[in-house]
Amino acid sequence: MRRLVSLALCGLLLGCTGAPPAPMKSDWQVEQEKKNWLEHTPTALPPYPKSDHLLEFNVAAVTSFRFFIDSSSLSIGSDGVVRFVLVARSPSGAENVSYEGILCTGASYRLYATGRHDGTWTEARDDRWRPIPHQSVDWHRALSDDYFCPRGMTITSAAEGIDALKRGGNPAAAGDSRPTSGD
Repeated sequence: MRRLVSLALCGLLLGCTGAPPAPMKSDWQVEQEKKNWLEHTPTALPPYPKSDHLLEFNVAAVTSFRFFIDSSSLSIGSDGVVRFVLVARSPSGAENVSYEGILCTGASYRLYATGRHDGTWTEARDDRWRPIPHQSVDWHRALSDDYFCPRGMTITSAAEGIDALKRGGNPAAAGDSRPTSGD
C-alpha cells in the first residue's frame, strides 16, 4: 500500500499523464538545425531612404540619438528574416544609414550595407550574423523585442511591422493578440 501511495505521489509531482515527456534537444541538434537554415540573401539593395518614409521608434530614454526605419524598405523574407533600412540621427543632425536584417528565431542580426553621404550603398565587408546584445541601449534589441519579433515570433507582414512602429510597439510584445490591418 505504501508503495502504491509513493507511486501515486511521484506521478502527481512529475505530472505524469501516461505519455512520455517530449525529449529535449541536445546542443548538437540545435546547432544542426541552425546549419540547415538557408538565408535567401537579397539580390539588390533597397533605394536610399527618403525622409517622408521614415518612422521613428524608441530605443531607450538614456540615448540622445533618434532612430528611424524606412517604411518602404521593410520586408519579411521567405527565410524568416526581417529586413529594413535604419537611420540613426545624432543630436547635431549627423546620420548613419544601414541596411540590416533580424532573424527572430536566432535572436541575431546582420548588416548588409551602409549608406554614404551621396545616397549610395557600400556593401558590408563583415556581414556575418551576430547575436543581438542584451544592452539597454541597442536598436537591434528594441526592434527585436518591441517591434519585429514579439515574444520571439517573426511578424507576419511588413504592414504589421509598420503598424507596430506607428503604435510605438507591437501589441503582441505585451501579450496582446497580433494587430490586424483594421486596427
